[in-house]
Amino acid sequence: MTKKYSRRSVLRTGLATSGAALLTALPAGRLLAQEPEKPSEIIVRAWGGEWVESLKNGVSDRFTEMTGIAVRHDLTEDNEIQPKVWAAVAQGRVPPIHINWDTTTNATKSALRGVTEDIADLPNLANTTDLAKPVGLEGFPLVNTYGYVYVLAYRPEAFPDGPPASWRDLLDPKFKGRIALYNDGIGFHFPAQVAGGGSLEDIPENMEACWDFVREMKAQNPLLGEDPDFTTWFQNGEIDAACTISTNALAAKKNGVELAWTVPEEGCKFDTDCLWIPKGLPENELYWAKQYINLALSQESQQIWLDGLGLPGVVPGLTPPEGLAGDPSYPTEPVDFENLIRVSSAVQVQHESDWFAKFKEIMQG
Repeated sequence: MTKKYSRRSVLRTGLATSGAALLTALPAGRLLAQEPEKPSEIIVRAWGGEWVESLKNGVSDRFTEMTGIAVRHDLTEDNEIQPKVWAAVAQGRVPPIHINWDTTTNATKSALRGVTEDIADLPNLANTTDLAKPVGLEGFPLVNTYGYVYVLAYRPEAFPDGPPASWRDLLDPKFKGRIALYNDGIGFHFPAQVAGGGSLEDIPENMEACWDFVREMKAQNPLLGEDPDFTTWFQNGEIDAACTISTNALAAKKNGVELAWTVPEEGCKFDTDCLWIPKGLPENELYWAKQYINLALSQESQQIWLDGLGLPGVVPGLTPPEGLAGDPSYPTEPVDFENLIRVSSAVQVQHESDWFAKFKEIMQG
């Protein structure tokens, strides 16, 4: 799992002169003449659709313009690339990607496995908020790049009385076959726990209320997919509601679909995504991979990248995209998080695979 262009002056001078030197290279700010050999390309694993387009506009194209290094986006799903990277590091082979754009939970699994490079020496880390720092990990084996909410996105015409107040509103028979969820249930487990009559305090020890509600939802024959699917389904008029990252609904809305989103009374999951570098890269390629992530943490790249995603970043001073200031999908102040559900990465790392398996078992049963 599956974000126009406000510009700021932070890196503009470097674009006009020497972009590579401007990146304040690592370590200890080498001069351009001392920088290691440039590879012909670096490979960044990414999500497709609006996600990769936004990354390309905000980071990858700018990186190529500054350095001359091409960026190839590998759209292998995050859960599929993970064992390939783990195997390469374990076997002493060069990993198949230079940078993984990943969920923080998946990345934490990799960090705990010892397959990630520490990137604490990135100069732009000094300009980030606390959201950038991984929780429960030493140093910076990964860096969070933005936050997001798994909202309840919906067609207003399907809800003429106003936004759905509860996730249970989706159990109305008229929505049978017209609801979409992620194919592993990500983003849905925690509000389902509450909608099923359980408590968030029971996570992870007692999730039966969650599974009860998932069984109720299965009777609605939901469509199951990944990020690009949600945008397509809304655009094609195939669904009326979905538990999805707000970015996917925003993409459909940009394409002319009448859509809205809300945080129901049971709440919505809030999480983060991140960037990290696998161990085993040649030294020069590691250097340039770090430069890419450093650029991704600059204010200008964050502004362009996250304008496309409609998500709050980790650099102070970003301007919310038009129409998203104060939106429940764009939390920036403490009060904005009051109805959002945050479960520690440590708990998710330990139990997420089991939750995914249980969800799929119910849906396929």
